[in-house]
Amino acid sequence: MSDPSPRVTPRPASAAPGDAAPAPGVIGIGLAAVLTFALAQGSWQWFATFIGVTLLAVMSAFQRRAQWTPEIRSPYMRGLVAYALVVGLCVAVALAPLLQRRAWLFPMPGTRGDCALAGRYAALEAEAALGNLAGNDAAALAFAQQDQARKAVAECLAATTTLWLPLYGLGVAVLVGAVAWLRDRARARSGAAG
Repeated sequence: MSDPSPRVTPRPASAAPGDAAPAPGVIGIGLAAVLTFALAQGSWQWFATFIGVTLLAVMSAFQRRAQWTPEIRSPYMRGLVAYALVVGLCVAVALAPLLQRRAWLFPMPGTRGDCALAGRYAALEAEAALGNLAGNDAAALAFAQQDQARKAVAECLAATTTLWLPLYGLGVAVLVGAVAWLRDRARARSGAAG
């Protein structure tokens, strides 16, 4: 006769913070940030800041690193490098619109002046494209010139900002990685002492 009592199957234990499992979502977040870079066309818009901040919030909510070890090729170090680089990428995406628009944060010596010249040239092109029609409506011509100049300046600054963003992202990654490594090492030492 068979046993009528229900069978209990043990559940697999969830990953503890010290396990060597990679941080959940790091790959997805990294891909989302890379897609933001790849699909960004023209000027950096403020929506990029929202994307970067959202990705940082997801990273901070779900990040998990392996237990600290001093070995370079350990799962901890691989996870830390991935974590720091993705955080740097997210910060770069979040800061891109601000870097593009604020000279005090990202001076770009000479570039801002060159971009202003590109804007003036775009305004002249807008006038030349209208030819003899330009004299019929001066207000419309002025609007078209300002619009084309603004777009040319924004695209010029966006292109230069994009060139420098990896440097900002790498700087943030190094800072985040160093702080996380020091904090994790201190926790491991205090846990070993206790």
